[in-house]
Amino acid sequence: MGPPSFLMRSKSDDSFLSILSTKEEKSLLPAPVHRKPKIRVRTLLGHCLYRRVILWTAGILFLLCLALSSPGGRQRRQRLLELVDLSHQDVRSGGDEGEAPTVAKDTEGVVFVVSAGDAPQVQVQGEHMPTWLRFRHLDGFFNGLKALVPANEHIPEYPRKPGEASPFPLTLSYTGLPTPTPYVSQPDYESPEYISQYHAVEKCYLDKERRIPVPDLYAYNGVVQGQPEPAMGSRNLLGLRDDVCFDRFGRYGPYGLGYSFDEGGAFVGTDTEQEGSSTVWEKTGKINYENMDWGDAQTRCYESNKKRFADPAVPTKTAAVSGQPHQRSFLRNERQKIPRTAVVIRAYVGFQWTQHNILNFRALISELALKSGGEYAVHFLLHVRNNNEAIWADPMTAQRILDENIPQEFHGLCTLWSEAQMRLYYPGKFGGSFQNPSGGDIHGVYRSAHFPLQHFAMQHPEYEYFWNWELDMRWLGNYYELFDRLSAWAKEQPRKELWERSAKYYIPSYHGSWENFTSLVHNETLNSGREATYGPVQFPGRQPLRSELRGESFMPSNCDPNNKSDTECGKGEEADLITLNPLFDTEHSGWVFSTDVTGYKRSLPLPPRRCSIITASRLSRRLLNTMHEETWRLKHTMFAEMYPATMALHHGLKAVYAPHPVYLDREWEIEAIDKAFNGGRDHTAGGHGSPFDLNNEHNHKGSSWYYNSEFAGLLWRRWLGYAQFDGRGRNGGRSGEGQLRGGKEEEERAAGTGRLCLRSMLVHPIKWEHPSELD
Repeated sequence: MGPPSFLMRSKSDDSFLSILSTKEEKSLLPAPVHRKPKIRVRTLLGHCLYRRVILWTAGILFLLCLALSSPGGRQRRQRLLELVDLSHQDVRSGGDEGEAPTVAKDTEGVVFVVSAGDAPQVQVQGEHMPTWLRFRHLDGFFNGLKALVPANEHIPEYPRKPGEASPFPLTLSYTGLPTPTPYVSQPDYESPEYISQYHAVEKCYLDKERRIPVPDLYAYNGVVQGQPEPAMGSRNLLGLRDDVCFDRFGRYGPYGLGYSFDEGGAFVGTDTEQEGSSTVWEKTGKINYENMDWGDAQTRCYESNKKRFADPAVPTKTAAVSGQPHQRSFLRNERQKIPRTAVVIRAYVGFQWTQHNILNFRALISELALKSGGEYAVHFLLHVRNNNEAIWADPMTAQRILDENIPQEFHGLCTLWSEAQMRLYYPGKFGGSFQNPSGGDIHGVYRSAHFPLQHFAMQHPEYEYFWNWELDMRWLGNYYELFDRLSAWAKEQPRKELWERSAKYYIPSYHGSWENFTSLVHNETLNSGREATYGPVQFPGRQPLRSELRGESFMPSNCDPNNKSDTECGKGEEADLITLNPLFDTEHSGWVFSTDVTGYKRSLPLPPRRCSIITASRLSRRLLNTMHEETWRLKHTMFAEMYPATMALHHGLKAVYAPHPVYLDREWEIEAIDKAFNGGRDHTAGGHGSPFDLNNEHNHKGSSWYYNSEFAGLLWRRWLGYAQFDGRGRNGGRSGEGQLRGGKEEEERAAGTGRLCLRSMLVHPIKWEHPSELD
């Protein structure tokens, strides 16, 4: 059996924003160091015979060496599967990820000394280059399982307090690889506490015969010594565990990583270091996913658990505007029913599906939909770009498009849509836009990716919440833990100064505790002279919703609109919008789409606006209802990343930025992080000095979560077991430069620390994973 036939390649056009960013970066970032040498013909053919002989001889020898050492274009990909042998090379000052560990025998086992220099690793030049390129690269991300220590013994390489010593060189006694254990983030559905409050959960299976249970992912107890802490955000704050780490086999092995197509696996991972990986299959065996139907499995799981869930939303006055999605009365001793959440993944015709993509979504469906007993459901919204395709008139056409663009195992989760459909669903003239930087159509996906999500929500009343997700995002950890903890944390956030807290990055090493951060934001708000946002905002030209015309409000009933100091208002209220980057004020922010606002009177000032870059977010039904009414009735819309947050601002819905852990690849000065990422008006991420200004977005390149990040992909592929150019070189280093590090050879080396094991984190964008995708 070979690889599935649907795996294909397609080249997608660069987005307008990517083109702008690239153009801008040319003036902000140093040029790559690899340039073609200039050959002076006059010198080589000069009058000096001896010089000509020496130069021509040297040139011939150089070409001969190059021919012998260079494996050619096709073999460059193979180099990414292996690590150049650095064991006999001298380590330069500072070293790249430190020098290769030395080994000495000890009575307790093997003692490793892992070094990493504190001195600058490169000679940085150019006074006008971005500040972040001057900082030393961090090494602690790239130590492996042999350096695992209990969480209470972990000493991070970064950030460090002034005068605090580096954990390097590490001295580690190694007696053998640790053993991972199943990692379950869902509640204990069989506990008396759960059963006393909620309906029992029926176990879900992968197959109709109920013989193959949904597998668990595996984690290692402990943290790799020296691994940095996140520069922004916090696991502890959100309730995410920070005392475990995940390697590639524990994360994806249960879903097919590390075994062949013939065994029903994904084949990928078999070309990487694998010591101790068999543990993850001891309980379940290697599951054969060849004929898997995830749509059928998800439906069966829901049907066996449907008694657990609240009835679909009924469009009553109360449901439309109450502080909670539904006001339900429960009889004494009656078990509570819970709302359902859809995870909606934006897909498109022409996307290159790979085995790594498939593994990611097998994990997503298993951990969210099946392991939760149907609390979550996963859907793909497939954008059919050709408006002439008869996707509703002809089932064969729809099936052909699915066959060509979606792996068969996910067909039952797909909904097809087109821009022509959106023109029918939102007909009529929208009016002019203040500006349209992209030049795109108002019904086009680039400007209005929220249109199909709004339509999907209207067609699926069974869901109360909708996560808007993308194909190139990865979560290193259990998906249920991520979505559940984000929701729970957002629910407990009070509305007092919530917009203000959500307008800036939380930097624990700079701001201290969350309580200190909250106090800081309060003082900054007072000093700004601006009134904190509380409830719906008023502005010239504002048009009310139908519910507002009836005198109804989205504010919880226990909130006093005249008491903006109430610290209890909003606690226990589900968030209508949860974002993964700050909710910043776009006015004067320099964000390129700040004025892409359509349908409002252009004779009046622009309405107040908020935005969160990267559309990944959770939206409530009542927020999507609000967006839908503003779109079809009032003919209002805005750029996709701005519209949900702005509608929440205008109508007083609860919006929360959840500060998840975000890493930086370099040893930034702590004050410099705040200056770069909270350098906008009133020490926020908005207004003048915003990190989302086109001139400032380069600061995100070394982060683990932003649309232009280079570090996210590098770290992810190293974690997957593939060698990467480490990005270290002259002028601070650029993507694709430096030495080839990581990969099978380095991870298998006796003097190495093994494969990477990282704590849970989001990474984006992941544009490719296996080196073969570069062909």
